[in-house]
Amino acid sequence: MQIYEELQSRGLIAQVTDEAEIRDMINAGKATFYIGFDPTADSLHVGHFMALCLMKRLQMAGNKPVVLIGGGTAMIGDPSGRTDMRQMMTEETIAHNVECFKKQMSRFIDFGEDKAILVNNKDWLLQLNYVDVLRDVGACFSVNKMLTAECYKQRMEKGLSFLEFNYMIMQSYDFYHLYKTYGCNMQFGGDDQWSNMLGGTELIRRKLGKDAYAMTITLLLNSEGKKMGKTASGAVWLDPNKTTPYDFYQYWRNVSDADVLKCIRMLTFLPLEQIDAMDAWEGAQLNTAKEILAYELTKLVHGEEEAEKAQAQARSLFTAGGAADAPVHTLTDADFTGGMVEGQIDIGTVMVKAGLVKSKSEARTAIQQGGVTVDGDKITDFKTAYTKADFAEGKLFRKGKKTFVKVIAE
Repeated sequence: MQIYEELQSRGLIAQVTDEAEIRDMINAGKATFYIGFDPTADSLHVGHFMALCLMKRLQMAGNKPVVLIGGGTAMIGDPSGRTDMRQMMTEETIAHNVECFKKQMSRFIDFGEDKAILVNNKDWLLQLNYVDVLRDVGACFSVNKMLTAECYKQRMEKGLSFLEFNYMIMQSYDFYHLYKTYGCNMQFGGDDQWSNMLGGTELIRRKLGKDAYAMTITLLLNSEGKKMGKTASGAVWLDPNKTTPYDFYQYWRNVSDADVLKCIRMLTFLPLEQIDAMDAWEGAQLNTAKEILAYELTKLVHGEEEAEKAQAQARSLFTAGGAADAPVHTLTDADFTGGMVEGQIDIGTVMVKAGLVKSKSEARTAIQQGGVTVDGDKITDFKTAYTKADFAEGKLFRKGKKTFVKVIAE
């Protein structure tokens, strides 16, 4: 099976502008393609996984990735999928985030021996003259057509700033610049980027003639992929200082039964024949599939050693409730003051501080439903409270079957 057909079989391709040409180019290893990443945080998250894995697959097949980091477009903000305007970032913050992205991407992309290109659109966007852009680029865009794009339509009722309205033009200019400068003949992006991507293809053809060779393709469910980066307690980051390898492993270990095989197919590098054999799995076998998913992705991001440690730690907790291997939260003296009883901390507060729940009301619900144990004993009273001395040896808090935290006091 060639690479284009593999991408289809893995469910990664949603739309293309010229399937025959794109298939031939990718299968022959002749695509110089780009995917853009706006540095809106100081770490990539799991919502970027689909794009990063796609770049790795295509590079392994002989194609050349152009990794575009949006140091310039980040100063405007992408309105796609947003109900309000993004917070404006300083140039210093953007520059810091760019450096963080570069380091993390090297785990996925081989930048040696001219095998890939990494660029920052700040280098050309911030040099543009406003009037020149209006005359040279703006004249190629129809406002009426732009307003039919989903990323703009969904914002019209609440308000769309002129700043954000320019995002499509800036992203389109990126493709135009990369085409002229690096021979970039293909762009990839999520399904929420389709209008922006078509804008780039159209700009190339209008500026350079109808024979200009530029292709677009989108990833299936990339909007859903972005949602994968969020959990009830926040984002799941690729930076181990923000999301530990164990927590990263646990995130994938806890995906739903309905999603596990889809994630294995789209995100891991296991052979399709092996994945196809899992399609009939059900019941307890799906838990095995979740372990496979969690291990493979943790190995991809954090390395085999960390993946082995995370898997061993998780299995220890599941089978023996091993308190010594649980992630640890430390309470301070201040945590035992200001409560209902001075010198004590109630169980709801402990659960919130340890990250088991987002609120005390959520803790109450979990306790009422019988889903909370401390050192193996089920908690039935929401008024349960502890002194600092109670944590002398540490206590293992568990919510549900899969979430453990060892709580100690300093």
